[in-house]
Amino acid sequence: MPTDHFAGDPRTNRERMLAGDHYIADDPENERLHRRGVRLADAYHRAEVVEDPGARAILRDLLGTLGEGAHVNPPLFVDYGENLHIGARTFVNYNLTALDVATITIGEDCQIGPNVQLLTPTHPIDPQPRRDKLEAAQRITIEDNVWLGGGVIVCPGVTIGENSVIGAGSVVTKDVPPNVLAVGNPARVVRAIG
Repeated sequence: MPTDHFAGDPRTNRERMLAGDHYIADDPENERLHRRGVRLADAYHRAEVVEDPGARAILRDLLGTLGEGAHVNPPLFVDYGENLHIGARTFVNYNLTALDVATITIGEDCQIGPNVQLLTPTHPIDPQPRRDKLEAAQRITIEDNVWLGGGVIVCPGVTIGENSVIGAGSVVTKDVPPNVLAVGNPARVVRAIG
């Protein structure tokens, strides 16, 4: 007999997801919103390729927030889009993968290198809950004026403090304080900035 992981919990899987609790991703509303995000990300890519002046409107419709003067080079890959917030004057280079099951906030004046991955989903370590398709998510916060070098991976629950720089190819598994340079896998602070 399968385990009822949600006995006594009247919330939908989407409500559990948004609360940061375990959920199963087969919620019909989640699926609808995921499909919407994929369609809009594709439409944005196509509009940018042909220099359609409506491309920015598509991006605004896709994202939770798009700050004044922010620029995103396509392609952009999201789970939903609506949980991704990009601050003013931030530049996002090609191939950002933002798995925005939980909120992802990118501050103002940030530089996001190509092939960066912002990954909010988590899965159980124990095999049976994972087999039962349980998952959860933890928010990611990139504060103002952060530079993420090409190929950086930011793991669930991480905050990167303002003015910090993460070296290319680094894997950020824990919070990084403001005003530092961090590099490596896992990323480690190597020096203060300024």
